[in-house]
Amino acid sequence: MKEVVVPAGVIEYEETGSGPPVVLLHGLLMDHTLWDRVLPLLPTGFRYMRPVLPLGSHRRPMNPGTDLTLRGQVRLVADFLEALELDGVTLVHTDWGGALFLTAHGWDRRVARQVILPCEAFDNFPPGLPGRMVTLAARLPGGLRMAARQLRVGPLRRLPLLLGWMARRPLPDELVRGWTEPLLSDPGIGRDLLAYCRGTFDKRELIRDTEALCGFTGDVLVLWSPDNRVMPPEHGHRLAELLPAGRYAEVPGAYVLSVLDEPEIVAREIGRFLTGPGEGSTAG
Repeated sequence: MKEVVVPAGVIEYEETGSGPPVVLLHGLLMDHTLWDRVLPLLPTGFRYMRPVLPLGSHRRPMNPGTDLTLRGQVRLVADFLEALELDGVTLVHTDWGGALFLTAHGWDRRVARQVILPCEAFDNFPPGLPGRMVTLAARLPGGLRMAARQLRVGPLRRLPLLLGWMARRPLPDELVRGWTEPLLSDPGIGRDLLAYCRGTFDKRELIRDTEALCGFTGDVLVLWSPDNRVMPPEHGHRLAELLPAGRYAEVPGAYVLSVLDEPEIVAREIGRFLTGPGEGSTAG
């Protein structure tokens, strides 16, 4: 993997292709491999970049004392784009919604377009039953490591409190082992994850920062999964409606992790968005 140094530390990332940059993000206790099924199906002519954010599955602990609360993580995404001097970025969100707040903080100057798959938004931080489970685990000594071990057991990770409502299709053991190995093997990774999970999530501030997207004028595709129970379906419509150039599409039958449940549909819709002309606001 490639590496880039930002103020928080070293961020690893994978890069494929050449052309306008497309940055594919991931969620808590996941890494770049979340996109393995979709990436080969995306159109050529773009520079696909998959950073490994310090959300619990990263392999390089961040510098001690780094702000890894929600705001700090948003700043880190901006620093990643800045360090690589990326311009005209298409930023793709899934599960973790923190990077939606780049606009609220005035850090979105390198972002031209966005794709928003089911992710945290408005007051849904941490999201649903899985979010409450992570919050509880973070309060218990060794709780996050215990949760990571449970994720490695197929019948347990299919429970709604873990990943049962995140993905409709069973996740491969190998994939989940890769996501959980850093947390189980390096105390520094646990320190970083705790710093995020024990941060403050102010509901009014979260709603305000989401609604600040009304100031983002680039084209946005909101590609939601209406059948999931973690990221409310109405949030997808609200996001598309508040974005000046937002449009809404759906991935039927998928849960939150539509990139795993329906990679062909996700790749097709993102591909159309990347290669087609801007369509303006066709929300709803």
